[in-house]
Amino acid sequence: MADEFDLVVIGGGPGGYAAAFYAASAGMSVALVERDTIGGTCLNRGCIPAKAFLETAAVHRHVQHAGEFGISTSSPTVDFSVAQARKQGIVAGLVRGLTGLTKSKKVTYLVGTGSLGAGRSVTVSLAEGGTRELRGRNVVVATGSVPRTIPGFEPGGPVMTSDEVLMLDRIPARIAVIGGGAIGCEFASTFADLGSSVTILEGQPKILPGLDPDVASVVVRAFGKKKIDIKTGVAVTGHVPQPGGSTVVSFGDGQTIEVDAVVVSVGRKPATDGLGLAGTAVKVGERGYVEVDEWCRTGEPGVYAVGDVIATPQLAHVAYAEAILAVRHMRGEPAVPVAYDRVPWAIYCSPEVAWAGLSEDEARAKGHDVVTAKHQFRANSRAMIIGETDGLVKVIARKDVDGRAGQVLGVHMVGPWVTEQLSGGYLAVNWEATVDEISTFIQPHPSLSETFGETVLSLTGRSINS
Repeated sequence: MADEFDLVVIGGGPGGYAAAFYAASAGMSVALVERDTIGGTCLNRGCIPAKAFLETAAVHRHVQHAGEFGISTSSPTVDFSVAQARKQGIVAGLVRGLTGLTKSKKVTYLVGTGSLGAGRSVTVSLAEGGTRELRGRNVVVATGSVPRTIPGFEPGGPVMTSDEVLMLDRIPARIAVIGGGAIGCEFASTFADLGSSVTILEGQPKILPGLDPDVASVVVRAFGKKKIDIKTGVAVTGHVPQPGGSTVVSFGDGQTIEVDAVVVSVGRKPATDGLGLAGTAVKVGERGYVEVDEWCRTGEPGVYAVGDVIATPQLAHVAYAEAILAVRHMRGEPAVPVAYDRVPWAIYCSPEVAWAGLSEDEARAKGHDVVTAKHQFRANSRAMIIGETDGLVKVIARKDVDGRAGQVLGVHMVGPWVTEQLSGGYLAVNWEATVDEISTFIQPHPSLSETFGETVLSLTGRSINS
């Protein structure tokens, strides 16, 4: 006999545990199935570990520049095993917290692999051995994603994906990062700040494709200061391991580079292996993603899918939003589909990048007549105080018939702590606020957020500091 639940969730990453906990808080009986460790990739092998290393890199960078603030220090050295242990401690603490929530919210938590069958049945192959049969009035599939690889660059030896590089206890002297997207740039920034010689190999004409060009150019200049060698428009063709543990990577038109580590960062693919689906109407598309509608419903009644396993932005906070949407919809409550063109994005390299809404090029491509404004952090007093003046805020607004700036369509930031500053811009974009409305809001002084306020104010045709 199968155990009955209001909701069975397959996958314990951000989308999965968010669905489980949100449903439980609404009074539903919930079972959560996770094959590895609760928290999924984000907590155990992604967002959290990567940002912990980025913070280690930031501390190292700050100590190197301490003399500029009148603080005398010796030349800093890095014991990366300590950084690794600190990262593991953060992860372990968060895992304990999530595990505790399964108990306090009375969620039945099973460690094993869940396979979905007909009639919303879920067979769990338990990690401790044996199986358990579950049946849900509703099911949420949230099995996440795994790193994509490149033929000839399978993980092993000096070749690593994000999974392996986050387990390093040493800093490779020479690193090649294959892929200049968000994850690749975060790794490049981390290891360059920790003293590695870093080369980015990107097949596209530029790194961070899709970013507003004004924002991307700031990152490129900053990476140049870090001596990160950026090679764009090149494809990797193979590598030859060397006796000492290094390897020689071939790329482009017969070019080579010898490195101690290769980080393959070319995106992630949905994880559907072992999901089953026999006897269901759940469809998996050619690219491997589970197909859903705007409510995250699959073709099988009562079965939803959220997070990296569907073809939406692979962001933990998007998975949270999809989980809430799915639970509200299955309960028959008012639910608003996720506006994917307005979600917040954040890249935690140095300098940080954050944006919401349309870039200038995207806005024009959609037929909007736009007005834009940019303000540099080098004119911001707080940025000067903390010694981080590289970066800018750019606001894109629709041009009204009178020629003045109207509704804000996009807010793009690059610079110090912009991932923490974006919330005002995100709200402006999603509330479809106008420049005149936002310009009346007061920003604290001195603060980094003044740059956003000043940028918006300038779009009214008047300004203070420009």
